[in-house]
Amino acid sequence: MKRLFAALALTAATLVFPVLAQDYPSKPVTLVVPFAPGGSSDVISRFVGQKLSELWKQSVIVDNKAGGAGQIAMQAVARSAPDGYTLILGHIGTLAVNPAMFEKLAYDYKKEFSPVAMLAIVPSAIGVNPDLPIKDIKDLIAYSKANPGKLNYGSAGNGSAGHLAMEYFKDTAKVDAQHVPYKGTGPMLTDLLSGQTQLTYNGILPLVPHAKSGKLRIIAVGSPKRLPLMPDVPTVEEQGYPGFETSQWYGILAPKGTPDAIIKKLNADINKVLAEPDIQKRLQDDGAVAGSGSPEDFGKYIDAEEKRWGPVVKKAGIKPD
Repeated sequence: MKRLFAALALTAATLVFPVLAQDYPSKPVTLVVPFAPGGSSDVISRFVGQKLSELWKQSVIVDNKAGGAGQIAMQAVARSAPDGYTLILGHIGTLAVNPAMFEKLAYDYKKEFSPVAMLAIVPSAIGVNPDLPIKDIKDLIAYSKANPGKLNYGSAGNGSAGHLAMEYFKDTAKVDAQHVPYKGTGPMLTDLLSGQTQLTYNGILPLVPHAKSGKLRIIAVGSPKRLPLMPDVPTVEEQGYPGFETSQWYGILAPKGTPDAIIKKLNADINKVLAEPDIQKRLQDDGAVAGSGSPEDFGKYIDAEEKRWGPVVKKAGIKPD
């Protein structure tokens, strides 16, 4: 009888999960973003969330939960019900940098989360306050040598993608610049535009509007090739640093234990909206590349990035706040 009941339970489970996936979502879905509003993570989350809302006829609520280098948000989502209604935006910082930066991390993404889908890869760019006489990397190096200790660069926080990219660049190009961490890209840009700090190495999305208005000067992009939206801006590689590349990336994760059928549906629906011409154009216009692939593909990408950036964190001696 015990074996019969076990067999019946297993059969019921295989029937219920597809039904759950077919009906999913039947209520609003919360997408937690582990950073303050105003950065690339927020921009991408909101327009992908809007597209999913239209597809599902259910609201996607973007919940910005900043703090602790993303630990607060990651820990909160890890403890949420594994039913597909609470998701989190994964990021290079929380998934590839934090494991190397923190001696004791408040979450274990491999044990507590399941990869769902890659959303976008966003090339980083070096932006400077236009009041400075810096128009390219050569000028930046010369200025830093002539003004030792006077260049300050802002990032979205200690251990953020921008912090990592600039430390990598500083080590490569031998630039003297002091780090000023902020609680998000929004407040960092406010001080950069006002001249409180002098430069940043950030995801390009939030930099572009200010560059177009003349309030910011972008002197280099970290992508392998020039970006269509800013064809006159050379890459870091073009300016004398072969093989140099830095990008931010974003994807969706769900709490471990979320039914496979729901994860597969999420992956299929996210890939569907990312393939739409208007979202492809929107991402391209902002310098980003739309993601694609299976949950397994995203998981392998995360593992590769952790192996790539872990040594950079250690060498730069990046420590949490």
